[in-house]
Amino acid sequence: MLYRIGRAMFRIIFTFFFRLRAIGIENVPKDGAVVLCGNHTSLWDPPMLGTPLKRMVHFMAKAELFDIPILGSIIAKVGAFPVKRGGVSRESIRLAIQLLKDGNMMGVFPEGTRSNAGGMGKKGAASLALKSGAAVVPVAIIGNYSLFRRMTIVYGKPLDLSAFAGGSSEDLELATDTIMKEIRSIHAAHSHG
Repeated sequence: MLYRIGRAMFRIIFTFFFRLRAIGIENVPKDGAVVLCGNHTSLWDPPMLGTPLKRMVHFMAKAELFDIPILGSIIAKVGAFPVKRGGVSRESIRLAIQLLKDGNMMGVFPEGTRSNAGGMGKKGAASLALKSGAAVVPVAIIGNYSLFRRMTIVYGKPLDLSAFAGGSSEDLELATDTIMKEIRSIHAAHSHG
């Protein structure tokens, strides 16, 4: 319920202030496990990733956020779960894999920090997808959240990562490269549109 209210609120904000255009929503599976993998440039990115979609998107969030009065309980109710600073704990990974095995959708930013834009992808997204059998949907968020300037979000077609199902470190590296290349390719294809 709270998630639906929040999503409706963000739809109004993004549509009015950022002239949001969403492309490729039909590429996101309507049910089953899905990992949305997006580029990360702003604190606005998590709500941006899920706002155009009907399904709830779960996120890992910094554990410290859950200690903030009111905010902590709100983000827990809208599908976020804590991850400790200094790396994702085994417990967080287990919870994420279970969420996916239960047929939920997760939003992940393979670049990790916002300052790593265009850098190497972290292997967590590929690992989660391969361990849970989730579909991986690459997502490009285009624009810089300037007031009344167009923001575009493009959901690409699900990627076939079955070639990397071995799950070795090299497989994860290659799967992550595949995801990152696709995000960049979608971004490049729609940046001037």
